[in-house]
Parts: sequence; C-alpha cells; structure tokens
Amino acid sequence: MFPRRLYATAASRLVTSAKPVDGFVGAIGNTPLVRINNLSKETGCEILGKAEFMNPGGSVKDRAALFVVEDAERKGLVRPGGTIVEGTAGNTGIGLAHVCRAKGYKCVIYMPDTQSQEKIDLLKMLGADVRPVPAVAFDNPMNYNHQAKRYAESLDNAAWTNQFDNTANRQAHIETTGPEIWAQTEGKVDGFTCATGTGGTFAGTTRFLKDVSGGRVKAFVADPPGSVIHSYVKSKGKELVRGGSSITEGIGQGRITDNMQPDVGLIDDALKIPDADTIHMLYRLLDEEGIYLGASSALNVVAAYEMAKILGPGKTIVTVLCDGAYRYQSRLFSRKWLESKGLVDAIPAHLQKYIVLA
Repeated sequence: MFPRRLYATAASRLVTSAKPVDGFVGAIGNTPLVRINNLSKETGCEILGKAEFMNPGGSVKDRAALFVVEDAERKGLVRPGGTIVEGTAGNTGIGLAHVCRAKGYKCVIYMPDTQSQEKIDLLKMLGADVRPVPAVAFDNPMNYNHQAKRYAESLDNAAWTNQFDNTANRQAHIETTGPEIWAQTEGKVDGFTCATGTGGTFAGTTRFLKDVSGGRVKAFVADPPGSVIHSYVKSKGKELVRGGSSITEGIGQGRITDNMQPDVGLIDDALKIPDADTIHMLYRLLDEEGIYLGASSALNVVAAYEMAKILGPGKTIVTVLCDGAYRYQSRLFSRKWLESKGLVDAIPAHLQKYIVLA
C-alpha cells in the first residue's frame, strides 16, 4: 500500500479521463498546458505552453490532419480505400500518414526537398509515398502544393486536402485547441501567441479565444525571418515584405492563406523573432525545463516571453509547443550545421555542452 502522501501526489497528477479512447484518432487533442517555470518567474507572468508534442503523431498538426480528412469524407471526396494527397513541409504529412493508416487510406506526400531527413524517414516508415520536390515559391506551378493538387486530380477516389486554404484546418482549432486552452486556464488567459504556416492554429485558436472572452484576450502573431506576416500586420495590410531565411521548418508564409484571412483583423500585434533568439531559447528550455523542443516551438516560447514583457506582470500567456526536437536533432544539435548558420555564438557557453553531434 502506498504511503498517504505519495498517493496524494500521484492522484493530483491524474488530469485526464481514465476511459480508453477510440484508437489513434481518439487520442488526438486534450494535451496538457505546461508552465514554463523559469520564464514565468522572470517575467512575473504565467507563461504556459500547449504540449502539442504529446499528440499521438507527435505534433499540433495531428488536429488539422484529422479535420481535413474528415472534411473530405463528409464531402464525399474520398471513399474507403482511396488516396489522400497533400503538400506539406512535414508535420501535417506525418499526421495525415497516421490518420490514413488508422482509416485505411493511401497517403501521398509532396514536400520541399529542404526538410529534415528525420521527417522524410518517418513518413516512409508510416507507409506514405513521399515525393520531395525543389522548394520554389507558391506562384511557381512546380510548387509542392500545386504538384499535390494536380496529382490528386489525376486519380480516381482521391482527395487533395489542401491544408493551407482548407478552412477545416482552422476549424480544428476553433473546436478543440481554443476550448481546451480556455478550460485549462479557467478563462483566465490574457494573451495568445504563436507562429503561422497554414495559419490554422493561430487563426482558429485566436478566433475562439477572442469570441469567448469578448475580445479581451490579446493575440500576437509570431514570425520568423523570411516570412511576410510581420510586415503585413505592421503595415495594416499594405506590405508583404519577405527578407532573409530561417532555420525553422513549417512556419512563416509568403501570402495570407484562406485559413488566416478571416481572422487577420483580430491580430493585436506581430513579433519578428530572429533565429539567434530561437536557438538560444531551444537550448535554454532543454537545460532549465528539461523540455526537448523543435525550433518552431522555441520561437513560440520566445514570442510568449516577449508578449509577457509587453503586457506586464500578472498576466497569463499561452503559446503552442508544436513538436519535439527529435525530428530535427541531426541539425539542431550539430556543431557543423550550427556553424554553417552562424548560430553557435547565439548559444551561451554553459549550454554548448548539448551540442553533441559533429
């Protein structure tokens, strides 16, 4: 028999239902909200991260993957035994590959050839037909999204899920992520921030939180170098300035997607996050919090930290911890790669012990 104190501690950590869920699909969502302890103490705010790396497919994109597939099913675009096709930089493809396996569909993924080998290998292990293609701008007909659409149209019983402009993606976060954050903070959230790729996570979550709070919750969009979102927001829609490039994968955008467009007016501010700040935070979170995150997640935490300083002490700020670092470890913890990006010096000397790969 457990001592009473030990039992009470264990019981206090039981925060989810003990009932079984229905397979992979049933396990998506209801992720914990994790307090970033040191940053919270430093700012006098509650800085909380939605632990989306705890989804069964390992990222926030499991939510969108499920909703876009179910949208195709409802519209009769795909029937049992059919094929799901998507253009994706990685995590949506991984989520789709899982959902397709669970539902019995084939999965074909077109992706830029700039993505990490870990993501490509995982997609293949999940049974997806992976087709890396040269990374070109969206207005180029050989862009990976356009190739995915054309291929789906060439097949019988196939659907292009169109994650960037299919608003079922945004709806996933209106129906799940936003309500979860509201419930987990007991309605006390003051600010929400994250970066955008498709725009679904930011826009859907922002829409719900703005509506349920009567507009009280502030929404700051975070943006990496090379993306146009920061300039678009700061210029009130007059500019789409793209400059530089980023180490992050799957975030940043060269246009305003259909997922993002309905909620652009809800954005209170935009934060441009340099790669040096992102990589520093990535290593800091590993060292101080024991949280092993990818670069987009680290960028989101930097944005939450900056938002906390702007809004001031006593506020509750929520961001999204999109996925773990294991999908990028061959780069993020490689001295050679970090040197090639000019980022080694951004990592303080006491944290460089984590650069364990050549």
